[in-house]
Amino acid sequence: MHIENVAVVGAGIAGLTTALAFARRGIACDLFEQAPDLVEVGAGLQVSPNASRLLAKLGLLPQFEAVWTEPHQIALVSGTTLRPIAHVPAGETARQRWGAPYGVLHRATLQRVLREAVDANPLLTLHLQTPVTQSPHAALSRLTGRSYPLVVAADGVWSTLRAAIEGSPRPSFSGHVCWRFTIPDALVPGWLPPDQVTAFLGPSTHLVAYPLREIGGFNMVAIASGANPGRTWDAQATESHRQRLFGEFRRWDRRIVDLLRQVERPTFWPLFEVGSGRWHNGRDTVLVGDAAHAVTPFAAQGASMAIEDAFALVRCVSEAADLPQALSSFEASRQERVAKVRSRGAFNRFAYHARGPIRLGRDLVLSLRPPESLAADLDWLYGYKAD
Repeated sequence: MHIENVAVVGAGIAGLTTALAFARRGIACDLFEQAPDLVEVGAGLQVSPNASRLLAKLGLLPQFEAVWTEPHQIALVSGTTLRPIAHVPAGETARQRWGAPYGVLHRATLQRVLREAVDANPLLTLHLQTPVTQSPHAALSRLTGRSYPLVVAADGVWSTLRAAIEGSPRPSFSGHVCWRFTIPDALVPGWLPPDQVTAFLGPSTHLVAYPLREIGGFNMVAIASGANPGRTWDAQATESHRQRLFGEFRRWDRRIVDLLRQVERPTFWPLFEVGSGRWHNGRDTVLVGDAAHAVTPFAAQGASMAIEDAFALVRCVSEAADLPQALSSFEASRQERVAKVRSRGAFNRFAYHARGPIRLGRDLVLSLRPPESLAADLDWLYGYKAD
């Protein structure tokens, strides 16, 4: 099946990548974004090999390699003692084992490179400050005077276009919030290695740290229980928020606590999940990215799942006899994939936040596992080829 043009609503990572993936097959896309510009929000992110191999197919990998860091390993470390527990090799091992690199970079960098690629592609047109809500086909017809055989809703966890799909999933607050700290190079302590992603595991919370070349320092993200501050990616912490957070770290190594107390303006945002439901209307509208399946970041796969969605959707549209068949095939394959990722995230949440005897058993079991064995456990995730 061949279609000539597609409308993509939402110009975040999911929307930009979807448009580029369609253009790679010669299909024109109009992107519609309600914001007046693409605001650089969020924190650092990890791009695992299952996503970086797709960015390479877009011809964008050199731009990322010029600015990101490829960690030598992903280390699990005790947050209460700073003792190493286990590690998964990355760096050159990732390229050899999974056929693509593992990189860390700022979300704004990923968005900027994708945006520049969209702007440079004659098949793609980005319409800023152009909101599209419910009844998307009618709204788009009024805006552009043209009809679109397919509308892709990439408008995020709080999607308004989900209402156009009967039985679509709904977002819910997970009970966790994500705290972000940035540490300038001058304050980075010696126990934070500059060549690895470090996940510090502690009772009821965990902290992930890795270098970001774009900011000249370290990105640190803590995930802990908390109250929902509403629809925001950049809530400013009050003193009561800070004290609650430090309470989560009360049993942690003092070196970590002292480092976090030096941060003047930490920000946080609520972690929402999007549950089960239909991702398409059976005809001409489909959800991708967080609009379809927002997950908590315990497997560090949010951005990577959005990138996978883009290529999987284009493959299904290209191979199917008609759009209903393509959308059904996309939904079935991606829901199975996302379910496995969600399950892995739930396992990580349990393991990372373990207490008491369970924590001791976790540390013992992990310390006995060779790094190669831990890497093999991730073959299904990092070795996956969405296209």
